[in-house]
Amino acid sequence: MTLKDIQNLQDHRKIEIDKVGVKGIRYPIVVLDRVNKEQHTVATINMYVSLPHHFKGTHMSRFIEVLNKYRHGISTMNITEILGKMKEKLKSESAHIEIEFPFFIEKQAPVSRAKSLMEYRCRIWGTHTDVSDLVVGVEVPVTALCPCSREISNYGAHNQRSTVTVKVRFKKFFWMEDLISLVEKSASSEIFPLLKRPDEKYLTEAAYDNPRFVEDIVRSIAEQLDQDDNITWYSVESENQESIHNHSAYASIESKS
Repeated sequence: MTLKDIQNLQDHRKIEIDKVGVKGIRYPIVVLDRVNKEQHTVATINMYVSLPHHFKGTHMSRFIEVLNKYRHGISTMNITEILGKMKEKLKSESAHIEIEFPFFIEKQAPVSRAKSLMEYRCRIWGTHTDVSDLVVGVEVPVTALCPCSREISNYGAHNQRSTVTVKVRFKKFFWMEDLISLVEKSASSEIFPLLKRPDEKYLTEAAYDNPRFVEDIVRSIAEQLDQDDNITWYSVESENQESIHNHSAYASIESKS
């Protein structure tokens, strides 16, 4: 029995659709890990294609078919290939993919050397028309200690939990761990999941000795990315959740190239 394909019917409104597809797919994937070679994680994935005006709809199941072929390894090195398969299978002029996943790094506390896993949110945005465009992003929690508070106080200084988001375009493969490390070194102190009392003392004093405004954080990261020949574009933003105000401090920089 032949079933009628409604999606392939003509649509007479003559309106093209920029993006149509599937959103919010929860899917197990394998990503590259510098220490362990591979890391198994669970991603949230959005997949879209453009739809010509003469088609009534797209074939949603074909997105999942493409994704299934790459479930054993998704990285910046094969995103363009995935986008090409989407264009081919769905007969579209452009394809788009958005991937968000938790990435874990084992960290050692600075004094006790206690080991624990730290989670970072990573994202990949890919677009393929006549050419490909790929952006990789990472969200890194850090500590910022206010330079003004330290300067005017007889003792102590207020600090903030900061969330730094960096997005980059690049020429060749790089390790996500390097981008995360760059961000952490630009703050007053990095954050650890597991700390003993000697570690708390060390980090508290380290942050006090290394005060950073939200402006300092984004400028430091931008300065280092400007010096990296592999990075062709970047966006840096930091939101510092104030401990003595009910609002956040915020700063962002986007490269001109």
